[in-house]
Amino acid sequence: MDLNKPYLSRKNGDLWLTEDEYDNLKVSYRIKDVIYDQKSSCQDVMILDSYNFGRMLVLDGVVQTTSVDGHIYNEMISHVPMSIHPNPQKVLIIGGGDCGVAKEVAKYEGVEHIDMVEIDELVVKACIEHLPEVSGRLADPRVHYIFDDGVKFAASKKKEYDLIIVDSSDPIGPAKVLFEQSFYESLHEALKDDGMMVCQSQSPIFHADVMKQSYKRISGLFPEVKMYTAVVPTYPGGLWSFTIGSKQHIKPDTSKVRDKNTKYVNEQIVDSCFSLPQFIKEIL
Repeated sequence: MDLNKPYLSRKNGDLWLTEDEYDNLKVSYRIKDVIYDQKSSCQDVMILDSYNFGRMLVLDGVVQTTSVDGHIYNEMISHVPMSIHPNPQKVLIIGGGDCGVAKEVAKYEGVEHIDMVEIDELVVKACIEHLPEVSGRLADPRVHYIFDDGVKFAASKKKEYDLIIVDSSDPIGPAKVLFEQSFYESLHEALKDDGMMVCQSQSPIFHADVMKQSYKRISGLFPEVKMYTAVVPTYPGGLWSFTIGSKQHIKPDTSKVRDKNTKYVNEQIVDSCFSLPQFIKEIL
């Protein structure tokens, strides 16, 4: 363990992870143990065991998902669009190295093929081995791991996918391109004529500008656009937004989420998550 990392420190004998949120907010987690600590060609990859959130995936000092609340994000970005598209057979996941999204999509028997494009193979290996609460140690033959640049991969596809899920980290560093206009245009081209995409569009509290920009750019490409929200405790501000862009479909069939062994999503959640607070409506 390298205590020279700026986000790790000891205080009164305890190990702490301190996450900086754009230099305006610091969130500290008391850590029981360092389970995994390796540096890939892209980033610093850690699996930490925390007191309140269990094991967590930390990339370059930023918490990505945890064993306690990671299912909320993964279920919401997966089951909501899956409930809207009438027959998603071929799905592309861009990012999602913790395998949580792929695990949720694989719960649908009608899905025939899942491409998961993750730039950092080390993240996938670490999560499958050390974060089973999130990854489920996923070993489904329909899931095809592609360790490549998601932007370039999407740009090479034309009318191939029913659903594209963009499970990106914050728009800082390598993930910044996943919020650009050109990337959304590539997704539109990679989707079939009745296809749809979904992305996480950041915190309405702390990243309202990014959320609004994402919604505007997606609205300029897709005739049907919907934003929905969920509360994910480890994400800044708690309240988190997701944006769907669809070429045709936008009405969910809530019955599709029945018997999917979910912890958070149910028919009522899918039905209500599109009801936005007034301040978000005014931002958009």
